[in-house]
Amino acid sequence: MCLLGLPGLIVIPGRLIVVGDATATADHIRAATTWFRIGLASELIYPVVFVFLALALYRLFETVSKPLAMQLVAMVLLSVPLVCFGVVSEMAALVLVSGPSFLSTFTRPQLDSLAYFFLRMRGMGLGVVEIFWGLWLIPFGLLVLRSRFLPRIFGVLLLIAAPGYLLRAASSLFSAPSLDSIASVLTLGELPIIFALLFLGSRPRAVDSQVTPI
Repeated sequence: MCLLGLPGLIVIPGRLIVVGDATATADHIRAATTWFRIGLASELIYPVVFVFLALALYRLFETVSKPLAMQLVAMVLLSVPLVCFGVVSEMAALVLVSGPSFLSTFTRPQLDSLAYFFLRMRGMGLGVVEIFWGLWLIPFGLLVLRSRFLPRIFGVLLLIAAPGYLLRAASSLFSAPSLDSIASVLTLGELPIIFALLFLGSRPRAVDSQVTPI
């Protein structure tokens, strides 16, 4: 999920979007339309994989706590429409910078400004999405803490990462960039669970000696 989402969420927008400059941004998109479309595809694939990840985690943790596992899935599902809304905004920006004939009544600077507006809408939408990217880590972390087949430290790190995303969302919503550096450090707590599930998750679970076999 991280590998598929990285190009569309961070890498390609970071290379094409010039903050505060609508004309330069539009010129970059016109010069690299294929890369921009690849970014759109990346952003569309990402939430699909995210949903299947949530369902896999539900099956993994439902015996630990079904209510918490359901909360995890719910937070993921709530984030998906917002990500798709951001993709629609980027598609609108792509149409505007392409200058189709039905928009000939607008000048190029006007079209570039409108395209930049839609890209800003996408950015603000991601700020809202990060609320759910933070909230889903709370039941995830609690499930890891309660489980007997993953080290508890990974649950602690997930609970540390959750407020990082919430701080980043607050930074976007309230124009407080000073929070970004703190948020970036906290969100690193999400990364270790990836390796834990890749390497530890494939091991057979130990049978609880207190449970009487049926």
